[in-house]
This record gives sequence, C-alpha cells and structure tokens, in this order.
Amino acid sequence: MNAVKSRLDTWLGRFTMYRLILWVLAILVVYSMLLNVLGWLTFGLPQMLVHLALCLGVTYVTNRLLALLFRTKPHSESSLISGLLLYFLFWPTFASLDMAGVALACFLASASKYALAVRGRHIFNPAAAGAFITGLTGLNIATWWAATPAMLWLLVPGVFVVLYRTRKLLMASTFLVVAAGIVCVELLSRGMTLGQALWQPLAQRPLLFFVGFMLSEPLTLPPRRWQQLALAAVVGVVFAVPYNLGFVANSPELALLLGNAIAFFLGQRGAVELTFKGSRALTPGSTEFRFEPKRPVRFSAGQFMELNLPHTGSDGRGRRRVFSITSAPGAPEVTFGVGTAEPVSTAKKSLLNLQPGDTITGTAVGGDFVLPHDAGKPVLLIAAGIGVTPFLSHLGSESVSGRDTVLLYLAAGRDELACVEQLEASGAKVIARLSDGSAPPAFMHDAGTARIDGSSLKELVPDIGARDVYVSGSPVSVDSLRSAARSAGARRVHVDSFAGY
Repeated sequence: MNAVKSRLDTWLGRFTMYRLILWVLAILVVYSMLLNVLGWLTFGLPQMLVHLALCLGVTYVTNRLLALLFRTKPHSESSLISGLLLYFLFWPTFASLDMAGVALACFLASASKYALAVRGRHIFNPAAAGAFITGLTGLNIATWWAATPAMLWLLVPGVFVVLYRTRKLLMASTFLVVAAGIVCVELLSRGMTLGQALWQPLAQRPLLFFVGFMLSEPLTLPPRRWQQLALAAVVGVVFAVPYNLGFVANSPELALLLGNAIAFFLGQRGAVELTFKGSRALTPGSTEFRFEPKRPVRFSAGQFMELNLPHTGSDGRGRRRVFSITSAPGAPEVTFGVGTAEPVSTAKKSLLNLQPGDTITGTAVGGDFVLPHDAGKPVLLIAAGIGVTPFLSHLGSESVSGRDTVLLYLAAGRDELACVEQLEASGAKVIARLSDGSAPPAFMHDAGTARIDGSSLKELVPDIGARDVYVSGSPVSVDSLRSAARSAGARRVHVDSFAGY
C-alpha cells in the first residue's frame, strides 16, 4: 500500500492544485454532455454547449479586462475554474433572462476577486459570490444541477482525487458528516426510510460538489487544520439547517460565503507584497530566496506560503506555487527554501531570474507542520534532502529554544547538507546519514550509510516513543520514514511531503 500511495503522490504531484481542479472539472463537463446524449440528462446538447461557452467566455474576458483596469496580471486558470463551476451551478437554457442572469453571475464572480478583496486577496469564493448576488436580483437562481445520481460515477472519484491532492479529506469528512447527518434526520422525520435518508443527501443535494470544489478552495480557508475542521462543521450546519429570513433563505452559496468570511479573520488577511533582496545556494540542488515583506507576515515556524509567480512561457504547472518558509517568525526578511536542481519548472525559473528590487506576491500562509506548544515535549525531526527546509524555520525560532530536539538529516553527501552553521548553532542534536559514505561535520553524529528502518531508527534514537516525530521530504521518502518511525515505537508522527514542489 505504501508503494501504491507513493506512486499516486508522485503522479498527482505533477499537477498544481489549480491545474488538477481545472482538469477534473473539464472531464466532468464532457461527462455531463455524454449523459445528456445518452438521455440521463435532458437539457439539450446545444443548450449545454452555449451555456459552457457563456460561462467560460464571460469569466475569462471580464477577468482580463478587470485585471487591466486594476493594473495587475490576470490568473487565467482561476477564471476558467470559476466559469466551469458556474456551468454546474446554473441551469443550461436558451431563455434570455436566465442567460442574462448567468452572464451577470460570471461577471460578478470576476469582479468579486477585485472589489471584494483586501490587500490583493479575495475574501469570498468567486463562483459562490456571483451566484448569490445574482440570486438577489431575481434574474436567475443557482440550482446546483451537478447534484444528480447520474453524475456520481465520475463526481465521486473526481472529488476524492482533488481532496486527496489538497489533503482536505478529513475536513471534507467533517462537513459531510455534519451536513448529511442533519439532512438525514430531517428526512427521517418526514417518513423516509433510513436508506433513502442516507442516499438522498449525497445523490440529490450538492454536498459532494460543494465540498470538493468550493469549500476546499485554499485561498478562502483558514491556515490551521483544527480551524478548517471547525469551519467545516459550522458551514455544514448552515448548509443543512433550513431557514428563511425573508429577503434571503438558506442556500449552499450563502453557507460558503459565511464560511469564507469567518476564515478571512483567522489567517493572513490579504496578500503580501514581497520585495526580492537576494538568494544563496543552500546545496548544489537547492536555493534560498530572501524577500522583504511590505508588512509583517503572520506565520508559525514550519508553515508554508503560496507565491504568485506570473511568467511567460509557462510549462503548464501554473504560476501559484507553495514553498516552505525557512526564516523564523518575526524576522525582518522572509526566506524560502526551493529545490532548484534540473529540470527546473518555469515558475522556479522566474524565481531564479528575479533581480533585487523586483516584487512578487505572497497570497496565502498555511500548514500544520508546527511543533507542540509544550516546550517540554521532546521532538525528533527527520529530514530527507530538501525536506530540511521547514525545519530551518523551527531551528531558528523559539519553538526549539530549550527543547530536547534531535534532527536526523538524510542527504546524498556532505555537500548536500544545508545551513550547517545554523544547525550547529541551534543546539539540537544532529544525526547525519550520508548515502555516499562521506563524513559529516564534527558536531554531527554519523549514522553511516545503512537504510533507515525501524530497528536502525530505534538504535539511533532509543527514546523515540517519548518524542513527537516530524518527517519531511519527498512523498516516497516520507512514506518510508513514517513507517520506520512507527515501527520504532513512535506514537505521534507528523508529515510534510513535497508533492508538486
């Protein structure tokens, strides 16, 4: 199973989150048209094609025009995703007023990214904002027609792949249990059988589509997992409990907008302009980039930041990429550790081509790879190659000050060890396992060249059962080292894999 999971992680890592969602939605669009041809849907193929062209055309064109007006570079992938979402939210039809409502929703979705934004970061899910405001006008109302049993055959695996890639399966499960549970109780009270009451929320209400493609949007989620779980439960209640306030009634889009507003106040509020100051080589295959933020960045040691890297000649992996923060919280500069060994993606090339004074945007901060609040809790940090980068932030911050900390560093050779001076100054016990047999620096303990498994790890760190273990590296390395840690007796293992890095 570990081998299968590793292969899946490696394959999915080739797609950025935005590109994966775009592909999954596009496949669902094709599938919906196939269902229509087969008679499982009855919109009419011409109506569906025109509806698709309207949604994609209006969101794409208005996004580019608004970007010109606001003097910023448009994010085309984001506009296409919004268009595809609206395709599934509104009924395909040739009725002129309904089509005008769809066009308005598409325009409002694009406009919300600029008008309903703080410091360059949109607050609300664009598709939900467009659908909700359009509903208030009376021109059209979102029907969320993707919630039909025939769509489940591809909707379920599509949603699973997206949630697995974005590591939001637990959050999605929380929402589904809360929302489906409330709906199920309501349906049972109306005389439905238990089977019908369980089937109807998942097959005929948009819970799966909602949580897979909209609630899980990273830019409108809080940064920590516990916050995301709490938010999922709250949104689940608002989604499922019926209410009518006169001018507005419960709807999926309103539940999502409420969740977006809560999430905005829990994390880094707004994008951050970062001015490039310089870079340095960490190892022959990795580089650290230094930036001065225009305003303080709120983050905890071990978290990451998503950077917006507009560039031409894209290799198709998108312009928004996630990188580990290597600087300590509160430092005057924010630094990122980036693997820059060939082949280098076009996004990383844009980083390498930055000149001092150039600016980029940090769009979001997140991640749960943080150490226990209890400073007396001993930890074992296991880094495989580039996986050392989040630990550099830990080792330079107060999170390891006075804490019993052991770092096991796996690298190809001595020249692949990053920030040796910082590691020595941290006071942590550092154990190096260098696969080429070279000798590590004198302050490090030499683990030799043997493969790290449960028995060897137990020998290197006899009290591993009393430590919280943190493992960082490629998906393959993380899976192997997590299994080794558990075999050695570790009770709590936290992981941070670099899929799609």
